[in-house]
Amino acid sequence: MTDEAARGRLTRGAKAALLDTMRKVRVGEKPSVVASVPRAGRHDVSFASLPAYRQLSTQRALADVMDVSIPFYRTHDVRAGAQSVIGGSAVINFASYDYLGLNGRPEITRAVAAATAKWGTSVSASRITAGERSFHHELEHAIADIYETEASLAFVSGHATAISTIAALLGPRDLIIHDSLIHNCVVVGAQLCGATRRSFAHNDMKALTDVLATTRDRFERVLIVSEGLYSMDGDGPDLAQLVNIKEQFDCWLMVDDAHGLGVLGKTGKGIFEMADVDPKRVDIWLGTMSKTLVSCGGYIAGSRVLIDYLKLTAPGMVYSVGLPAPAAVAAFTAIRLMQREPERVARLQANGQRFLQRARDAGLNVGTSWGYAVTPVILGDSFRTLMLADRLLKRGYNAFPIIPPGVPEQSARLRFFISSEHTDEQIDGAVAAALEELTLLQSESQSLGTMAKLMMAKIKS
Repeated sequence: MTDEAARGRLTRGAKAALLDTMRKVRVGEKPSVVASVPRAGRHDVSFASLPAYRQLSTQRALADVMDVSIPFYRTHDVRAGAQSVIGGSAVINFASYDYLGLNGRPEITRAVAAATAKWGTSVSASRITAGERSFHHELEHAIADIYETEASLAFVSGHATAISTIAALLGPRDLIIHDSLIHNCVVVGAQLCGATRRSFAHNDMKALTDVLATTRDRFERVLIVSEGLYSMDGDGPDLAQLVNIKEQFDCWLMVDDAHGLGVLGKTGKGIFEMADVDPKRVDIWLGTMSKTLVSCGGYIAGSRVLIDYLKLTAPGMVYSVGLPAPAAVAAFTAIRLMQREPERVARLQANGQRFLQRARDAGLNVGTSWGYAVTPVILGDSFRTLMLADRLLKRGYNAFPIIPPGVPEQSARLRFFISSEHTDEQIDGAVAAALEELTLLQSESQSLGTMAKLMMAKIKS
């Protein structure tokens, strides 16, 4: 308490506020020291009133009626790779990004332990403030070498990498045009930066060309964004056409190859290696270290000018703590293992093709998947998808259900992530179990309508 307040006098701040109020009072009016705030009625300000929470509550109630466990945020009891333990039960795991089976490799854990002993667990501030470390440079040189670019930049969050990069590069006079199935991080970045946003039909190069032909001249800069391997559908674009289109219309091209690294191409370099396209024709390579590189964070690879610019302007770099030693060293060591053991990539690709072929032979709807690490089994109905996931888990197979808004309406699916460490027996067993349980569900005619009736009956009782 100040001396003024202790003596019962108005403080300087209170005096200033009162004088400001008096200045705003019209002539003839008396200023009110304490203004009353009218109440327009009571409003529900609880978080439970949020529409999305109400929808979630309905889904939980329906799951309870059908005796189906909620699949979100399940606790694993051990390190999860091609196999895991959930609730004390061993499962064959098809819900892991550890495509090359590198998580927990002794070489990586030893390197991380040594780096932690030397550098600690944090760099304690943003790199622009606290400075950089040699492990930042080693990782970024290794990433740049993969994409044959001049430089790269590693962020602490993959999602924030895209948002920060888009925010730093584009504004209200610009256009972002992206594939209709692009990852959420690109959509959020486009919304926040103020640029005009358009989408084109999934992997439809003609649709992209048509949009650019009618809109390009209205904008200063245009960024085209695609993924190298789509995590929900397991397919990707015609990269050669993409780079031709971006050059024809003087655009930037960003390719999010988070799921392509370690998966596509003879040595796992990604979509450009598989498509035999010069990676330098892509302006911005976006990726994450949470998948093949069994770490955490994201990165941008491109020209030195681009990287220098982002180091000074990207919010997720300037205003966020730098990547810590354990994460950076884990990713760096994983890159070296991927390069030293290309047989892991070959084994992953063979496993992916096996799953795809077995699923097709079984009559399962796998959409447009290429069969490299990611293959969906599309059901359409959200609750039937949840029920299939639950029944498979009870049989020892963990495949994660994806429902709207993660995918478009009526396209719910189980998403199978394939690892180099899965065996033929595990793959064949998962496909056979999925077919058996789906056939049972169809014969039981379980649907949203059926579950809604059961729920209403339970409520009435």
